[in-house]
Amino acid sequence: MTLASIIVPAFNVEATLTCTLNALLEQTYQKFEIIIVDDGSTDATNRIATGFSGDPRVRVIRQANRGLAGARNTGIAAARGDIIGFCDADDLWVPEKLARHVVHFEARPEVGISFSGSALIDDDGNLTGQAQRPQLTGITEVNIFKRNPIGNGSATMIRREVLEEIAYHHRQEPTRHWYFDETFRQSEDIECWMRIALTTNWVFEGIPGLLTQYRISTGGLSAATDRQLAAWERMVQKQTPLNPAFFEVNAPAARAYQLRYLSRRAISDLDGGRAIELTKAWLAESRLPLFEEPIKSIVTLGASAALFAFGKRALQTVMMFAQRARTAGRT
Repeated sequence: MTLASIIVPAFNVEATLTCTLNALLEQTYQKFEIIIVDDGSTDATNRIATGFSGDPRVRVIRQANRGLAGARNTGIAAARGDIIGFCDADDLWVPEKLARHVVHFEARPEVGISFSGSALIDDDGNLTGQAQRPQLTGITEVNIFKRNPIGNGSATMIRREVLEEIAYHHRQEPTRHWYFDETFRQSEDIECWMRIALTTNWVFEGIPGLLTQYRISTGGLSAATDRQLAAWERMVQKQTPLNPAFFEVNAPAARAYQLRYLSRRAISDLDGGRAIELTKAWLAESRLPLFEEPIKSIVTLGASAALFAFGKRALQTVMMFAQRARTAGRT
């Protein structure tokens, strides 16, 4: 049986870590190890993690804070598995997730990155009724750049061979392998996926089902949109030399999608001013999202305008009609 390594980056996650680890330990595929990387926590995270270390499948590594990318890199370096998955310490895996990915890798040797859809949960762990249902097949570097079908870091598993192929040494740490770029504190996922897509021949492919439960925290989201946009732009700047023609053609539409995504984050935080600002920005950048994803784009336009002009109650009305439209589209 294939050994799988599941890496759990953990920074001040005392409220959710126990649930995450219990869900991982309940995987139906049993040949796995869990590597918890305590990334300089100052709360009870380390005590909780250590409490699970009596299970022979669980190891705990403690380090000074390096950020999510740094915690993942530490975990990858310590991993013994042929396939490596990541589960953030506030997310959950359903019991059959690992088994489904192992079967996928065994059946499709050309697939290097396997992912699934995700159900969204709130701060209390309750399902919100929303989900990330990504494109699963025919994934190109254009799809990854514009829409990031993987959706979130907890949805993916990667062959060790892929990570070894993209590993590099940062000039400040010549003896440590970097797989994720530790200079990024946001957009570290898409930076890694794009590097794989642009520099290797491995296939990205998803499997059906909402196999991850991805936690969406509310409050302060719109305050982070400036930082997230700056990180995304730095990712584009860093990777443009890998394929200048690709970025010249695809960056405007990808930027519009990124701005649209951030406008939805601002809407979730009820920041009407920021939402309308970001909405105007993505429309000015490219109208392609309107043609490729008309319903989602129109709902975003309506929600940002309603929130900006009329406040929360008008937004709730728009979202009610949007939900009815989605329901009608599935019948």
